Amino acid sequence: MYFFDEVMNPETFKTDRLLLTPTSVDDASLFLELLNTPKWIEFIGDRNVKTLNQAKEYISSRVLPQYKRLGYGNYTVSLLSDGAKIGCCGLYDRKGLEGVDIGFSYLPVYERQGYGYEAASCIKEVAFNQFKLQKIGAITAKKNIASQRLLEKLGLVFIKKIQLENDPEELHYYELTK
Repeated sequence: MYFFDEVMNPETFKTDRLLLTPTSVDDASLFLELLNTPKWIEFIGDRNVKTLNQAKEYISSRVLPQYKRLGYGNYTVSLLSDGAKIGCCGLYDRKGLEGVDIGFSYLPVYERQGYGYEAASCIKEVAFNQFKLQKIGAITAKKNIASQRLLEKLGLVFIKKIQLENDPEELHYYELTK
């Protein structure tokens, strides 16, 4: 269950252990680290972001435009206990996919502690109840078993194998209808 805090921006969500805030250029240091983790590079792809300025540009050009267009997008996930930024989770309008998909990524030290499920459950609920989406999809690399398990735990169902434009890798596409 997610909670709104009257003092916070209405697009900010809180769970029992996490705070999900719209990503901003202030999150560039997290993105610099996250985009260069081995799992990000293996399963999502090298975004060639190697400096703090490149991370700021990545957020400005790839993350913020969707917020302006749709009112939702990528959320930075932080621990309520100490404010540590641990990863991201969000709803994405990706070229080559019909509809919106849910995605997530966390720094390695914060994996396997239930944060991914907690944040993604919140985003799933928000997608259906606040943003009034009728379905959400998800894509994952064929080899990314952990991601597939999380999607299935969230209630998404494998639908088919797909390939995105200009991407030779075959991906697994999952979906959940409200």
